[in-house]
Amino acid sequence: MSDFNFNENSTQFPSSQLPPPQLPVQPEISAQDYDQPGRSPRRRFGVVLVAAVFGLLGGIIGTYVAQEANLVDLNTSESITQITSAPVVVAEDDGSSGGSLIAQVAERLANSVVTISTTVSDDFGSGRGVGTGVVLTSDGEILTNAHVIEDASEVVVRFAGETEPRVAKVLASDLGNDLALIKVDATGLIAATFAKPGSVKVGDTVVAIGYALALDGGPTVTSGIVSALKRTIETDSGALNSLIQTDAAISSGNSGGPLVNLKGEVVGINTAVARGDSDSAANNIGFSISVDEVLIVIEQLREQANGVERKEGFLGVGLAARDDGGQGAIITNVQPGSPADKAGILIDDVVLAVDGEPIDGQAGLVAAIRDAEPGQTVKIEIFRDGERLVFEATLIARSE
Repeated sequence: MSDFNFNENSTQFPSSQLPPPQLPVQPEISAQDYDQPGRSPRRRFGVVLVAAVFGLLGGIIGTYVAQEANLVDLNTSESITQITSAPVVVAEDDGSSGGSLIAQVAERLANSVVTISTTVSDDFGSGRGVGTGVVLTSDGEILTNAHVIEDASEVVVRFAGETEPRVAKVLASDLGNDLALIKVDATGLIAATFAKPGSVKVGDTVVAIGYALALDGGPTVTSGIVSALKRTIETDSGALNSLIQTDAAISSGNSGGPLVNLKGEVVGINTAVARGDSDSAANNIGFSISVDEVLIVIEQLREQANGVERKEGFLGVGLAARDDGGQGAIITNVQPGSPADKAGILIDDVVLAVDGEPIDGQAGLVAAIRDAEPGQTVKIEIFRDGERLVFEATLIARSE
């Protein structure tokens, strides 16, 4: 229905009630109007002939001009109204290459980012999960989050531009660090480039790439900055430390995808996002495992895939969070004979740092000791009785 409608109830005059057409009254013309005294009949005939000739020529010229201007269509009886308007302005190709830096980054990573689909079966049935992965090697190694492939009975991978998925094999997984290594049977893949450890700075522009919400088409590309470094969060599997905080949008399905700088280098692996609840609000707070941590864990995963058992470090202390607003973790218990006991750490000591890395809470200390190797000696900075002290502890392997 159009916006404007003809109203059938409006007042109209039926054709039978219209007044008859009135013809204009023509005045009576006498012979004297054309036969004036002093003008001969031959001259009057010549004037009429010349006027007729010019009238005919004018009609021919007018018809020709109308046809050329598309104002008259002689082949149809329908009237045509031509409306002209200004043309739409369209930018011309100036020959410049590429678009924005972010567009160039997305294009560079297009063939190094994959979508990962999993089948998970349990006592309640089976379900599907979706995540993202980063190509590590040309022969099929792919890095993703451990929680993406956790408990999966089947893992398949699909590359950009392909319609069919490829079956992937899980080589190794580290739930504590939330990273996993999978592999597809392929050659000639384009591996992503990782940034140099320590090169990431707060305020750097970064781009998150991943298959957010399993939406149709290619990966979702979002941008933001590095909001903070060395964040620690608690997860279902323990704690994650050395995280990059970013305001680039990260959603479900982004897990395992890359966080990259404007050079197209991977600076982190997207892993988590903070969500608000009834007591707190959280906006644009996402977390990525930093490249410093990622490169170390990749080698550990490769060793694990080759049959080397991964063992975590053990210090032998109980911990509590500070509730006075201060930094660090409080020692609540020291196991006799443990590395902590041998190093001279006491109850009520406050741990401020491990190997120079600040400890902001108990989760940070747990993650720092877990990531260290058994037999490794770590320097632990303690606050005790108003003094800062440094102790060295040689870790042992954590028992199951």
